[in-house]
Amino acid sequence: MSDAIVVGAGPAGSAAAIGLARGGARTLLLERARETGDALCGGFLSWQTLQRLDALGIERATLGGQAVRRVRLFAGQRYSQTALPGEAMGVSRRRLDGILQAAAVAAGAGLERGVHATALEGGAVQTRDGAMMAAPSIFLAAGKHGFRGFPREPAAWQRADPVIGLRLRLPAHRTLDRMIGDAVELHLFDRGYAGLVRQEDGSGNLCLAVHKSRLDEAGGDPAALLRMLGDRLPHLGERLAHADWSRAVDAIGHVPYGWRTRDTPPGMFRLGDQAGVIPSLAGEGMGLALASAEGAVAAWRHGGRDTAPAFQKQLAAKMTRPFALANLVWRMGENRNAAAAMTGMASLFPALVRMMSQATRIEPR
Repeated sequence: MSDAIVVGAGPAGSAAAIGLARGGARTLLLERARETGDALCGGFLSWQTLQRLDALGIERATLGGQAVRRVRLFAGQRYSQTALPGEAMGVSRRRLDGILQAAAVAAGAGLERGVHATALEGGAVQTRDGAMMAAPSIFLAAGKHGFRGFPREPAAWQRADPVIGLRLRLPAHRTLDRMIGDAVELHLFDRGYAGLVRQEDGSGNLCLAVHKSRLDEAGGDPAALLRMLGDRLPHLGERLAHADWSRAVDAIGHVPYGWRTRDTPPGMFRLGDQAGVIPSLAGEGMGLALASAEGAVAAWRHGGRDTAPAFQKQLAAKMTRPFALANLVWRMGENRNAAAAMTGMASLFPALVRMMSQATRIEPR
């Protein structure tokens, strides 16, 4: 019998499995996908996230991603550029997840692929094929997808017009390299924003968070929405000029950005996006994944399954400030006048951007 079962082999789940296995726990890591894919979210690793990966034994040279030293804001014709507080990195989820999964197996965790967990009941994981896997402690790290029995309700202002995540890969190109360089870009527009960063192969990872009403205006077609935005936003249009429109636009619906939980029963540790979903423009999704895994493993080592409720409350408290600031910037970015003013302020007071970038990180335990 396992001491701990980890549901989901993304960054949160794999990091938890590494920590548990290195601590001597018999750990089983379950992953629904048979092969490591390139998940829609999480192509940006902050300077603090890179430090957490270092602590897990994952060196920056191993990741081999693109160095990110600056952040650019675009709002209509306005533009600002500011140095980040530390050097970050752009790397694909396929590469990051693969490295972390390999480290979990090397640490002694068992990894079972193609196992679709459908329910968690009484300290056991039920799978789609009817199997039951039991363990005293379960670590739920199923990512942004909803999990039955563990609802994640978005804020009231999102319910009438829910948020959808979109992603398009821009092929590696010398002109794209020149335009983006060592920056992460945020393009702000009415009812949404787009983030763009280069990754290890030189491709551009373009991720958007848009309200459903905005997608409806494009007939519900993500590619048509991107073309519409490219026509109206000149800087984004320059980047999209290098898009390969034969590639599908990945999508995930009803993402509850800003949601977090304080509650969990004994023996159930909720990690990453199952603990809270920070607005993606903060670039702290991977930071939250690793911080939650680190905190959960430390709590489990200290007192076992009974520490889960206290851990969840402490994690929620640490998320309070970063989530509040990220939500504020998000709401301002979706308003044309506020976005223009915010971009202008960023040009005049770059220290303010660095302060906000630092304040939206999840602090170490």
